Amino acid sequence: MKILDWYILKRYLFTFFIMLLLFIPIGITVHLAEKIGKILENEVPFGEVLLYFLDFTIYFAHLLFPLFLFLSVIWFTSKLANNTEVIAFLSSGVSFSRFLRPYMIGATIVALLALVLGMYLAPNASNGFNDFNYKYLKNKNDALDNQNVYRQINDNEYIYVSSFDVRQKIGRDFTLEHIEEDKMSYKISASTIRYEEKDSTYRLSNYTKRQIGAGDDILEIARRKDTIFSFDLEDLTPVVYIAETLPYGELNRFIEKEEKRGSSYINRYKLVKYRKWSLPVSVFILTIIAVAVSSKKRRGGMGVNLAFGICIAMVFVFFDKIFGVLASQSDFSPLVAVWFPNIIFGFLAAYLLYNAKR
Repeated sequence: MKILDWYILKRYLFTFFIMLLLFIPIGITVHLAEKIGKILENEVPFGEVLLYFLDFTIYFAHLLFPLFLFLSVIWFTSKLANNTEVIAFLSSGVSFSRFLRPYMIGATIVALLALVLGMYLAPNASNGFNDFNYKYLKNKNDALDNQNVYRQINDNEYIYVSSFDVRQKIGRDFTLEHIEEDKMSYKISASTIRYEEKDSTYRLSNYTKRQIGAGDDILEIARRKDTIFSFDLEDLTPVVYIAETLPYGELNRFIEKEEKRGSSYINRYKLVKYRKWSLPVSVFILTIIAVAVSSKKRRGGMGVNLAFGICIAMVFVFFDKIFGVLASQSDFSPLVAVWFPNIIFGFLAAYLLYNAKR
């Protein structure tokens, strides 16, 4: 690797990490100012607060990883252009593609870091961040999918409750369907189901069991019935942010199980999975756009490049958020939602790179 490569690569990585170190304390300060009232009100132990902000740092850095990189590349490349260093490099016979090579090496390093962070470190940080949030700062019930819960609990049984009260451990409009060879064998229904912690049983009110026979059905009715089921309370109240807290291997197994159970949050879980791969790719795309935009010396100087870069960053975040919400709230494909911004900005990167070479 030549002197030019080392020079740009060091500036690439140094500026990126400096950008992280500058913005993360700002993010922590703003977040602390917003949450300090609830933290003091709930008398949260100081040790837990420190761990929370450590998790917040990793969570925040991973969330805004591409944007920090994008702005840092625009910043230091604009400085090179304003100092006529880029012109000097290209005038010496170095092609623009050759000039771009150390940027791609730096992008590879950062992309690998983003991959490791997303696969292993960020899930653990997300677990601590969300647990603290819902324990001290938000309503615990908001973390649970407790409305219109319909889930497959094993190969043959499906359960449904219209709502579940976590505090009282009571579900309403409960049904359990047992299906074998695509035919229903029996169906249990009750107006309420309550979990009895003392003996780990479920108490059903207005219990009805219909055993479906070849000729006549057998009907069993009781005002109250205590029984044991093969599912746990967690099957009735799944945590909505669970996918963010799982390493990649566990996440794949979890999604496979939730698809069989008919989870209403399956698209949200798949968004988390696909973003683990799309984020490293976006590092390369945004690096190319940043270099193409900021490698020319402009009249307005660095401010024009930064303004243009911030606009592109805002559009990128807008597309990412809009399509993410669309996929999580509807039947829109989460794979398309995650990769669509990268595809659009990939074409933009190719166009800007072509014009920069000219």
